[in-house]
Amino acid sequence: MGNWASALYQFYTHLDPLPELPAGIEWLFPQQQPEVRKVLKAFLGKYFNDDEPRRLLLGINPGRFGAGVTGVNFTAPRQLTGELQLPHSFRMQSELSAEFIYEVIGAYGGPERFYRHHFIGSVCPLGFVKAGKNINYYDDKALQAAVEPFIIRSIEALLRQPADRSICGVIGGDRNLKYLSALNTRFGWFTHLAPLPHPRFVMQYRRREKEQFIQQYLQLLQKRD
Repeated sequence: MGNWASALYQFYTHLDPLPELPAGIEWLFPQQQPEVRKVLKAFLGKYFNDDEPRRLLLGINPGRFGAGVTGVNFTAPRQLTGELQLPHSFRMQSELSAEFIYEVIGAYGGPERFYRHHFIGSVCPLGFVKAGKNINYYDDKALQAAVEPFIIRSIEALLRQPADRSICGVIGGDRNLKYLSALNTRFGWFTHLAPLPHPRFVMQYRRREKEQFIQQYLQLLQKRD
């Protein structure tokens, strides 16, 4: 594997030691499982086997039905099979955010072209579960405080790759943008942060305007093309 592929695989499979979380909240760390590691390695080897510069898109944190299953950000089992042509043994399920993101990827020109120019990660690379449901890092003040050093280390680890620091797409609502903006002010990671609507919000509440939101993503993705 090339620079991006080997570095990202090392990153996602060696995220320990993890901070202790507030009572009732658990880490979502699928990359501990052998099948997830196998799929992740295949995905990175297929699309990131080089050291070309890429723009980062950062979501909030993985959820239970997409990256929380596959280990690949904004990618559920159905997209692994259909769009990425990667074999796996996961239950064949989909997820709204993944469906929207892969419509964007298709409009951009397909996975090969998209991943050659971009990497989708998250502000926090691992997710959280509370009472059997997803929770975002910013939903609980104690959780956000506990994981902030981990978030900072993780973003700085991503930026050791040849990332395009001129602009970062921030996927999610105002709270993700506000939090990353505050960190960016402290550390100067990116010249500009560009907000992008959360795919689940689009698919659940604004589906009739989906094409407009896809165009909003494409405007950012194609800025340097």
